[in-house]
Amino acid sequence: MSQWLIAGLLFTPLAWAALSLLLGFRQGRWLSWLGMAIQMAVSLALWFAVMEGGGFYYALGGWNAPLGIALRVDGLAVTFVLLTAAVGTACGLHAGVYLDADKPWQRYFWPLFWFLWAGLNGVWLGADLFNLYVSLELISLSAVGLVALGGEAAALRAALRYLFAALLGSLAYLLGVALFYGRFGTLSLAVIDQLLVGGEPALIVALLLMLAGLALKTALFPLHAWLPPAHGIARSPVSALLSGLVIKASFYIAARLWMELGDRLGSPWLAQGMGVLGAAAVIWGSWLAFCQPHLKQVVAYSSVAQIGYLFLLFPLTFAVAEPVSLLAQQGITLQVISHALAKAAMFLAAGNLILSVRSNRVKALAGVSHFLPFSLFSFGLAGVSLMGLPPTGGFAAKWLLLQASLASGQWWWVVVLLLGGVLAAAYVFRIYRASFLEVSNSDDFYHPPQSLEAIPMILALLALGLGLVAEPVLSVLALPFEVVAAEAVHP
Repeated sequence: MSQWLIAGLLFTPLAWAALSLLLGFRQGRWLSWLGMAIQMAVSLALWFAVMEGGGFYYALGGWNAPLGIALRVDGLAVTFVLLTAAVGTACGLHAGVYLDADKPWQRYFWPLFWFLWAGLNGVWLGADLFNLYVSLELISLSAVGLVALGGEAAALRAALRYLFAALLGSLAYLLGVALFYGRFGTLSLAVIDQLLVGGEPALIVALLLMLAGLALKTALFPLHAWLPPAHGIARSPVSALLSGLVIKASFYIAARLWMELGDRLGSPWLAQGMGVLGAAAVIWGSWLAFCQPHLKQVVAYSSVAQIGYLFLLFPLTFAVAEPVSLLAQQGITLQVISHALAKAAMFLAAGNLILSVRSNRVKALAGVSHFLPFSLFSFGLAGVSLMGLPPTGGFAAKWLLLQASLASGQWWWVVVLLLGGVLAAAYVFRIYRASFLEVSNSDDFYHPPQSLEAIPMILALLALGLGLVAEPVLSVLALPFEVVAAEAVHP
């Protein structure tokens, strides 16, 4: 049964990408909606299978590593697969209505959308460094294409900047992969983890290169300059995909490298340095979000800030007691899930508001609260999760991180967590203040279809309710995978 589910996750998106390339936007929309239903069903089935039977290694086609492609199916991987299905389906449904089907360039949206989905599933399930690289490149190239859709000069500039940043990050990552392969003759993370003994200089350099490349792809401060133009200029469903899922893929790889190899190749200076960059991202990104005159730029710089929290994983898991490290891991994982749901909801709601007022400027929102309260409420609910207020998933994540900070004696991260919540409240309330201003002739608003308003509301409610179901979610995340002789085996 598992092999069919794995095949559905990896090969169905590729097949749908090829099929939708042959069709126009309208025909591809119906095909894609069917594909989304299939992906959601397969993701749920695999999630329940792992919850009941535990994780496992899977070798595609029965070819074991190092000749074959090994997949690591554990609680963390299947949870991210299910998260991708939820956010991807929401963005796909929204895009099917939001995008103008009469534009000739729209026919390329669905192929790029499905290639992106296939790459994301490949990252979540990947078990060796090179196949993680291949999946990450598929994500990056698809994302660049989605940003460039439409062909406007600003979109092309943002897409090129994104492309150059992605290629530079990939080059640094690939150099690190080459150093690991030259030392061990394998790229399997499980095998490298078992063979690695001490911190050899070449391997330390390899880890630094890979983390630097992945930090650039994740847009960690000060390597974030490519993100606001790309996320701000892209169509709203694309922005939701980029912020909700794409930047999480590179962080996911960095986190796995750190958790498996960081205890032998890392150092306190590196761990604290990554945390300091994350803290700077929280403060600087929040301040820039508060100052932006355009709505989508506010949300884009908010992503820069929220990314910073993720990099607190490094100092809170290095050379600390195992229970403290587990608290930090759980907090970061909940933060990833909560941010994916909330930020996708926020970008989709922002797209509805922009569609209604026919402008991206914050000042143009004056009076929209009377005519589009549903989308505005969705935006606010997503913002509540970003602030970290109870009972949201953002609150549960920050509570765990706060406990890990105090238990490890690193109280200074508590200041970052609290200050970040206050700054998030500032830029969210700024949008609300603009929308409640009374102006003359403020009744000329377009009313988007109700389906466009319902989708971000569902995502925002999921982010809100995540804090209420955090315990069962964390219990599935803790399910390990079964390792047999450090090689992938066919179940």
